[in-house]
Amino acid sequence: MAVKGLCPRCRAPTLFAGTVRFAQHCRACGLDFGAFNVGDGPAAFLTLILGTLITVLAVMVELAFSPAWWVHLLLWLPLGLVTIVAALRLTKAALIALEYRNAAREGRIVDGDGE
Repeated sequence: MAVKGLCPRCRAPTLFAGTVRFAQHCRACGLDFGAFNVGDGPAAFLTLILGTLITVLAVMVELAFSPAWWVHLLLWLPLGLVTIVAALRLTKAALIALEYRNAAREGRIVDGDGE
């Protein structure tokens, strides 16, 4: 479901309006995607995780082959951008599906009376 960008309610491919931008609502069933709070968490975590992996690969290539600086630029910049954007789309869709399935809402502090 997350890979195809399907609406969590009706399974229509209407979740995204752009590469990683959510649509305002589902064109098929009317579910308001703006009510969900995915935030910037996926982008931060993916940048750190995938950035670390790509950096390790770049160091390994440097130590093994010692290519020119522009080879690193041609290899790692596109690889980083493509993997982060592709993974961002997947993780954002998965998080919105999980929020819908678990009826997740904003946290509230309960006072001593249980209200």
